[in-house]
Formats: sequence, C-alpha cells, structure tokens
Amino acid sequence: KEPFNTFEFDGVLGLGLASLAVDPEFSFFGQLSKLNSLPEDRFGYFLSRSDSVASEISFGGHDARRVASELEWVPVHKPELGFWQVKVKSVSVAGEALPLCDDGDCVAIADTGTSLIGAPRQAAQRLHWLLARKVPDNPSEIDCRTFPGPDLVFELEGSDGASVNITVGPEDYSRATAMRVLQSKTNSSQVICRASLLPVDEDEVLGPKAWILGEPVLRKYYTAYDWREQQIGWALAAQPTEDAEAVAVHSIYGAPPAEPPTPTQVVV
Repeated sequence: KEPFNTFEFDGVLGLGLASLAVDPEFSFFGQLSKLNSLPEDRFGYFLSRSDSVASEISFGGHDARRVASELEWVPVHKPELGFWQVKVKSVSVAGEALPLCDDGDCVAIADTGTSLIGAPRQAAQRLHWLLARKVPDNPSEIDCRTFPGPDLVFELEGSDGASVNITVGPEDYSRATAMRVLQSKTNSSQVICRASLLPVDEDEVLGPKAWILGEPVLRKYYTAYDWREQQIGWALAAQPTEDAEAVAVHSIYGAPPAEPPTPTQVVV
C-alpha cells in the first residue's frame, strides 16, 4: 500500500550520514558524493519565514544569497551514529544557564524533519516556565510570536573548542496561540504566551540529554552540511523580500489563518 496517499507531499528524502542508511547504496547524498559531480560535498538548507517565498535545498554547496553572516562551523559529534549531531556546551534563557548541561554532556541534532524545538523531558517543564510570558490587558486576540520574551541560547562546541552561539527569540519559539487561564473562584483571567516545545525521552543511542534543533532554529539560521569534513555551518538566514507580483513556483498546503489567533481558554 502506498503510504503517501494520505499526505500532500510525495515522499521523504533522507540526508543523514552514511551509517544511518540501511545500506550504503540507499544513502542519497553518499551516492551523489561518489559520482564526483558536485563542486563540493555539501548541501545547504534554507527555510522561509513566508509562504510567499519558497524554501530551498542546495546540493553541491550552500547558496550565498541566503546567508546574512559568515558560516560558523561546528564538527559533527559521533558521526558514526549517522546523525547531524553537535555537542552543546550550555543552554540558557535570558542569561540563566540550565543546570542540565553543566557537565558538558548535552548534544543536539539539527533536524529538518522536526517542526518544534525538542528539549530533554527532564528539562522541558523548567524551560516552559522560563519562556512563558504574562500578557497584560487581557487581549481577545494576539499572535504570541509578536509579543516580547527572553532569548533562548544554545552554545555549541565549535572547532578547536570555540563556542558558536545559536540564539532564538520569541518570534521563533512561541506558539502563535496564547492561553487564557480563567480562575473559577475569582472569575479573573490571565493571558499567557507559551513556547512550543517537544519533550524528548531518553534514547539508548543519544542518551538522556539530547536536544532537537528543528524548524524554529533552522528558519532563523541557514545551515550547510559538509559531508566530507563532517561538520555543520551556521549563519543567520537572509530572508528574501516578498514580491507581491512574483509568480509562485511552489504549492502551499495547510497554511494557518492570516488573522491573529484567539487564545484557548483553560479553567482552573
């Protein structure tokens, strides 16, 4: 039975390192590299902020038009596992470091197939508290991605032990829809903006301190994946200017409504 009959997309293109493939012949980029037809054994990933501008993947190098800063390279940690995994020196919110990574044994995976930021389950609740914000004046509609909040910073271990900081703000990590908490005893309410996080359970391969740098991170940062040198380059993404008269060359499915969302209500 065709598994993609129920989806709008046509399939999944795996671009993990060779050891993650069932067989070397099933490694798409590994086969491209063997053909020696690419200018560089790299591919680059750009995720657009707007449905009117297409996201892109580049094979044979990165697209210089899509980067707004120099690429900073971070070596892949344990490439034999097959993941585009990096070492995390610290994770902090508004300058407060999470104790989970104090021992320097946190890791993170750059994953284009995950729509959220993944946090180890043991740290997820604390992180939710640190990123939550109370919204004054009890608005009936609000897009939490436009409401101020603290920065979430991942300090990655770069080449020669140098640090590469990946910073995401409320426009990146927030759920668009707020939550209205109604106190039944006092009949008062408070609107709260929250982060959109994915709890990550302990894995026997990745361990208990694995983070996932999904779409919220990869939308802000252009990433280049160096197959031969086994490293990931990070640069702020240069989002193209939207052209209202441009002819779309891509299709859009499941776009959210344009108007600000109404907060969901929770009674306590």
